[in-house]
Amino acid sequence: MNLRLLQQSHRPRCSRLNLIPKIVPQAFKCVEYIEGNGEPGSIKKVTFGEESQFNYMKQKVEALDKENFVYIYSVIEGDALMNKLEKITYETKLEDYPDGGDPYARLLLKEEGIKAGKEKALRIFKAIEVHLLANSDAY
Repeated sequence: MNLRLLQQSHRPRCSRLNLIPKIVPQAFKCVEYIEGNGEPGSIKKVTFGEESQFNYMKQKVEALDKENFVYIYSVIEGDALMNKLEKITYETKLEDYPDGGDPYARLLLKEEGIKAGKEKALRIFKAIEVHLLANSDAY
């Protein structure tokens, strides 16, 4: 058995969740599942960092398509809803680079009707992309 694979299989589940706070701690302080472990129906609590205008949000995993690299979640609670919205649903899809150069994927954020915070979200996803590409052997 490959030692690297063995080490990855024993890596705690929370290390994946702590990747984003590690990369952009000013934006995210903590990410944790409070129900489930990532499958559809799971609830994740996100506590924002100092630079965020929000304190926290809860996200519900709506769909996870591992074959097509699609992740759909809804913000169901928190100050991001501004006491005006019932929920906000996002769809994230990973796609190969069109030039076929790097086998790793880039994040594409597809928003439907919600434009507030788009620039900030894209900066965060770009920071994550840069980190993953620079440290591809770590994940």
